Amino acid sequence: MSVDMTGANGWTIAAARDALRKGEVTAVDLTMACLTAMDAGDGLNAFVHKTPELALEQARAADARIAAGDAPAMCGIPVGVKDLFAVKGVPTQAGSNILRGFKPEYESTVTAKLWEAGAVCLGKLNMDEFAMGSSNESSCYGPAVNPWKVDDRRLTPGGSSGGSAAAVAADLCLAATGTDTGGSIRQPAAFCGITGIKPTYGRVSRWGVVAYASSLDQAGPMTKSVRDAAIMLGAMAGHDAKDSTSADLAVPDFEAALTADIRGKKIGIPREYRLDGMPAEIAALWDRGMDMLRDAGAEIVDISLPHAKYALPTYYIIAPAEASSNLARYDGVRYGHRAKLAQGDGITEMYEKTRAEGFGPEVQRRVMAGTYVLSAGFYDAYYNRARKVRALIKRDFEQAFAAGIDAILAPTTPSSAFGLGEQGGADPVEMYLNDVFTVTLNLAGLPGVAVPVGLDSKGLPLGLQLIGRPWEEADLLNHAYVLERAAGFVAKPAKWW
Repeated sequence: MSVDMTGANGWTIAAARDALRKGEVTAVDLTMACLTAMDAGDGLNAFVHKTPELALEQARAADARIAAGDAPAMCGIPVGVKDLFAVKGVPTQAGSNILRGFKPEYESTVTAKLWEAGAVCLGKLNMDEFAMGSSNESSCYGPAVNPWKVDDRRLTPGGSSGGSAAAVAADLCLAATGTDTGGSIRQPAAFCGITGIKPTYGRVSRWGVVAYASSLDQAGPMTKSVRDAAIMLGAMAGHDAKDSTSADLAVPDFEAALTADIRGKKIGIPREYRLDGMPAEIAALWDRGMDMLRDAGAEIVDISLPHAKYALPTYYIIAPAEASSNLARYDGVRYGHRAKLAQGDGITEMYEKTRAEGFGPEVQRRVMAGTYVLSAGFYDAYYNRARKVRALIKRDFEQAFAAGIDAILAPTTPSSAFGLGEQGGADPVEMYLNDVFTVTLNLAGLPGVAVPVGLDSKGLPLGLQLIGRPWEEADLLNHAYVLERAAGFVAKPAKWW
């Protein structure tokens, strides 16, 4: 028995898994549907390195596993990979010219786990350079474009995982990997009308993921539904001895936790997130989300996170400081770009010229800021103080959860997707403000999931995020599942690309 493959690239993971297991479709056919959609979607600039040969090889292997009765949930599922994850033999540039031509001889733990589970690699996805950005405009490949459109404006898909969000929303793949250092899964998910979860720090291995800020970075799935996020997270998560920050904890069955029963649960509403000048549509969406969870039997509780107002400046001290240390390894010596030197140039000139040519303006800005706050005379005034404030932010969440709060509901972004080139030109802080609702989770190491809930007056997606207790992604995803069902968000961008 076979089914019509028209539109199969738009299937959810769950639907494709069931069809594959029933023998209604093959992984090769499903992969071909995605490869065709990818070629048609070149105008979105979401995929920057396509791997059709590898994809078909993995699809054939997946079909053999399915025929043999060995079919994990991700077996035969075509996915895209953010360009931050090392895939052996495939260009991995982190969106930067300084890594142009780099093909790792190793595999990141996340992608290795996905391939072991039978997933199919369609290629690498666009992103902000070294994951530093909120609009995908700092990429050396040029910006990815949001498949949602207003008039003739090209909109940002968000960042840094903009290519991942655009590809999933445009049905170029069934799902994608992303990373979240200050909101880089959740913000683009909200801008593109998809689901994205940032797990607890340590739930998913960072080994083989190009580092931005090591105490904040966390990988997670970007998918078309909460159920898909649960399925994919189950394949990505797990202890990894190669990552010293990886938690040695069992991975729950996240999908089995989707009971849609949250009766008696307490949902915290942080009063500090009601910012001055918050757009009326965002406030109304938040109120609507509260009503949905209340109607499902949850109790809505007003809470305080008093140090949340310091999260953005704290993040923009800690993250650049860690970046300045991490990016020092890119020196033109062993791999990646090396500048041409003039006669008489020494090693110092090689470092300076290589980094000036290889790093884009936003990366240079953050490295310089990070080096400054770590320098003698300023370390205590900036970096050490930010570390102390980070501890207070984390304590605020701990106290809320200790008081019986099961999850926290908040907006994901302060607006819907904005136009490419419309923010951050003369004032980079304008762009940084997009992270105002998201950075707190990274500073506290907590899990958070973004769910599309509605459309704004321009017809663009708006999302809400739920914040969970550490290591309780299963419970968090169940709350998100309730919100998703109540919202009934089924809108898709009208195809124009």
